[in-house]
Amino acid sequence: LLLVAGLVVTLFQLVTATKEDPSLASDRIGQVVTDRREEIAARPMTDVAQDAGFSPDPALHPAPAILVPIATNGRGYAGVATGFPQIPEGAVAQLAAIEQTVLESMSLPVTAEVHDAWALPGAPSYEQWEMTENVRSFLRSGHQGGQEKDATTVVTATPAMAMVKGADGPDWVVACVLLDIQVSIRTDARMGYGHCSRMQWADGRWQIAPGAAPAKAPSAWPGSVAAVEAGWLTWTEPGS
Repeated sequence: LLLVAGLVVTLFQLVTATKEDPSLASDRIGQVVTDRREEIAARPMTDVAQDAGFSPDPALHPAPAILVPIATNGRGYAGVATGFPQIPEGAVAQLAAIEQTVLESMSLPVTAEVHDAWALPGAPSYEQWEMTENVRSFLRSGHQGGQEKDATTVVTATPAMAMVKGADGPDWVVACVLLDIQVSIRTDARMGYGHCSRMQWADGRWQIAPGAAPAKAPSAWPGSVAAVEAGWLTWTEPGS
């Protein structure tokens, strides 16, 4: 009710401002859009236990499905799969492709190249990007050499679940992907990792949008009770 009341007041003010000064109305419309996007991005997500990403706990019933498109243009900038449609699910698929390229390489140079190719001006910088810190943390905790994983280390990142946290028009989405990450460093390890990002349609493709990083996504074991309760949807593709 408060949101509706606020919207009515805002629209009334915009109509009044248009009569007085059209440029002022345009500025206010831009501010309303900015405020709405900030609210969507910052909205807290479901809390899960700290070890939920490492704890298999099969849900009795699978989560509803989200149909995610597949790439149509092969590999694009920085070797990232591309060619997803301008729909919210297309933003989800593009974010997953970006994450897969970064996490499976576990290489800081590759991460920098991907960020340069896919982050719009105003998005979190390479140094601030969550993916960069993920790679650095992996290299530290896995005792890997230099700026990239050892040749004998294998990392796979498979999209398992996803959600569209919110959208604002046809060209702006907060997309979230839950990845099933498997690592082999002498012994095998596995976990669920959730990540959200602002995404914006620009230059004919989805890219990481300007603005601070959204609230952290809940990391839970894919298909677990915690994942379903957190709102994750089962990743499905056409023909699967």
